[in-house]
Amino acid sequence: MNYDIVALPKEQWKGKVIPLVTRSDCYYDLEINPLNDKGCTISIVKKPAEKEIVHTPEEYDFPDSLYQDHWEGAEAYGVVSDSGEMLACIEVCPEEWSNRLLVTELWVSDALQGKGIGKRLMDKAKEVARLQERRAIILETQSCNTKAIGFYLHQGFELIGFDTCCYTNNDIDRKEVRFNLGYFFHREGRRR
Repeated sequence: MNYDIVALPKEQWKGKVIPLVTRSDCYYDLEINPLNDKGCTISIVKKPAEKEIVHTPEEYDFPDSLYQDHWEGAEAYGVVSDSGEMLACIEVCPEEWSNRLLVTELWVSDALQGKGIGKRLMDKAKEVARLQERRAIILETQSCNTKAIGFYLHQGFELIGFDTCCYTNNDIDRKEVRFNLGYFFHREGRRR
């Protein structure tokens, strides 16, 4: 099987649902002490889950798919089987006002896990960002998607923020807090 990364043209792939299933036996727990005039403390600690955490496309009214209308200027790349089945993909979209590139989708089928496809797709995103002269790449994942977080950290991303009510009003209790991660080109020192 050929695992070449190819362009996924919008006219052919728009609306293709990505069968992204998240399974994890651990999660990152957030403890936030309320902000007051002296500040606040935030603790993020990896913990084992009481039972496996599973999220599937069927539980959302708005499942992940390629070339959604609100991603103007999106580009998608992936691995396609000889029969035309998508086996892996990455979609990126420019965020013009901040000169960043947003990874809107990244998925690798179970059959291709562990073959370096995710790294090659992320390398493609980095190549696109460099060609477009973006200052950073950003993406979102969930606190329960510890496998993806580990992958992103290994790829040079770092935590840049989180949203405790992105998906529901009780994301912390559901162990599905939105984590925002960023990869920076040409960084002068580190903010702390």
